[in-house]
Amino acid sequence: MEIRSLEVSHNQFMKKMKAEDPDFFKKLGEGQQPSFFVLSCCDSRTCPSTITGMPLGEMFTHRNIANQVTEEDDSFRASLHYALDVLGVNYIIILGHTNCGGILAASSGVQHESLDGWLKHVKATLDEYDKSNEAPTPAELEEHNVRQQIINVKNHPVYQRKGEGVPVIGLLFHLDSGELEWIDPDDNNL
Repeated sequence: MEIRSLEVSHNQFMKKMKAEDPDFFKKLGEGQQPSFFVLSCCDSRTCPSTITGMPLGEMFTHRNIANQVTEEDDSFRASLHYALDVLGVNYIIILGHTNCGGILAASSGVQHESLDGWLKHVKATLDEYDKSNEAPTPAELEEHNVRQQIINVKNHPVYQRKGEGVPVIGLLFHLDSGELEWIDPDDNNL
């Protein structure tokens, strides 16, 4: 894909939005009142608004490798605080996906100087998976990761202070089918 395609695509987007609602961009510029705070992987195949079909302004989104929640991540802490305290979102969504490179790298022990600091969080999550039966599949680890991040959000100091009562929902996007699976955090029968 060439850089020019970005401009062409943007112009088509602008034209479409103005045709649907001539005041769309004016309204967009007046502020945001998103219903959802979404923590998603930064994988280029997992854009939350695109996957869910939600319009601009409905999803306040934070992205990182393997959609991790850690207390040490100042960027996530600030995003969560802003979503809960300033924007007053109604829901928090943890959006994982299949074929996640971060999960694969952490579970296979890949070493990379630039990633090791971050992947230690992913590895810690995967190490908590109950391996009593047999080696887990990548799909089981990806689902476990979503469940664990739900727990991590609920235990996060910002959520404890500002978000009590805001539902935390887990979703797993299946890249090979487009299916969006709802993850029950209490169902640990993997």
